[in-house]
Amino acid sequence: MRASSVSVIWLLLGAVSIGAPAFAAGNESGGKGDQQAQETSENPPAPPSPPSIASSLGGRGDTRSALERAGITYSFTYIGEGLGAVTGGLRKGTIYEGNLQGVLDADLDKLLGWSGASLHATFYQIHGRGLSRFYIGNLMPVSGIEALPSTRLYELWLEQKFAGDKVALRAGQLGADTEFLVSQYGTLFLNATFGWPAIAMIDLPSGGPSYPLATPGVRFKITPTDNLTILAAVFDGNPAGPGPGDPQRRNHTGLAFRTSDPAFLIGEIQYAYNQGKDAPGLPGTIKFGGWHHFGSFADQRYDIGGLPLADPRSSGLPNQLRGNDGLYAVIDQMVYRTSGTDQGIGAFARISASPSDRNLISFYADGGLTWKGMIPGREDDTFGLSFAYSRISNGARGFDQDINFFTDSARSVRTSEAVIEVTYQAQIVPGWTIQPDFQYVFRPGGNASNPRDPTGARIKDAAIFGLRTTIRY
Repeated sequence: MRASSVSVIWLLLGAVSIGAPAFAAGNESGGKGDQQAQETSENPPAPPSPPSIASSLGGRGDTRSALERAGITYSFTYIGEGLGAVTGGLRKGTIYEGNLQGVLDADLDKLLGWSGASLHATFYQIHGRGLSRFYIGNLMPVSGIEALPSTRLYELWLEQKFAGDKVALRAGQLGADTEFLVSQYGTLFLNATFGWPAIAMIDLPSGGPSYPLATPGVRFKITPTDNLTILAAVFDGNPAGPGPGDPQRRNHTGLAFRTSDPAFLIGEIQYAYNQGKDAPGLPGTIKFGGWHHFGSFADQRYDIGGLPLADPRSSGLPNQLRGNDGLYAVIDQMVYRTSGTDQGIGAFARISASPSDRNLISFYADGGLTWKGMIPGREDDTFGLSFAYSRISNGARGFDQDINFFTDSARSVRTSEAVIEVTYQAQIVPGWTIQPDFQYVFRPGGNASNPRDPTGARIKDAAIFGLRTTIRY
């Protein structure tokens, strides 16, 4: 598959979606969003949408209700947080950062009579200063909203459903982190790695199709049974394109719409069990997936002539290795539930691995527990405890060892980075939460040397305290 393959596939499948109204006219189920399954015994109701603060402000408004009847829904979510590094890292310091997200959805069946079709757009206004970038220097960013200040488009896609909503084709600008490699329980936590994990964030060009950089692509979804879901997608393989500097600056508005880079493919199988109210056991979901990138990746240790990159005789040009891969598994499992409620304890775990010669991170694992309703009388609050581990690849460690050998120095050799997080999300009113948070980062940068320390000592372990507020309208 050549570099232009994404462009060809996207255009062909996009044409299928554009030509879909006539084909879909006989689909009696109509176009529903992913969160709006038909309420039948064969297809049980989907979980309700997150609460909105509008209900606490005295209603949703006549204009909004009229738009919903016409098939148009919108929402705004503001996340603001203060975070402080009190020990370790590159230096001590505090920051404030925020993210205003706007989401627009259109049911094209209601709006245009286009059965089975829907349109979606997501926008961000990002502001503030990231703690990891300026104060910690770690691989797993302290916050999932950390990004350079910008106002940008994230997702913009059209989806067509077929066969009674069991088959769906989505085309446009997509983020892989909205559907792939996701843990339901992991989304509680502030650290970015519990969303799109560090092994994908670090190893893929420009971080892969994930916040804050989506990219053109096509996603195919089939749900042959209520328990089984199969996902496959092809994306442009570099949402910011090649070049020097920060990828977020190379695509600072989200409007690059690149389609000429080597392709990124990802697929996932999901199996959900004990999902109904009358199920004999506790609910859970198991996911298995893998990805392949068709681009070229720099060898972590050797140059184009086979010499160590740290060798004074080296050309300094890394050997280019064709393609890159990853495998992963995810499990979400409720382990305790209060009778007749959605409250209880949930556990999650994820593992992923990639080749050691062309990647900085070769193995990743995380896991944790969440407890909704832990405190009596606070049924909508959730406590969480989590842990994540990123192992530096043998190639990158070998490069550090070579540097010490050829320069007769004793600089720190990178090994791994880990983080623990303890958090508590408290609901003030429906649609508004506050969330105190504590994180401790072990071996920031994977045990990297501190560039601010002339002796080459490693970056010290960092303790971080924070408070997040989230308001959804």
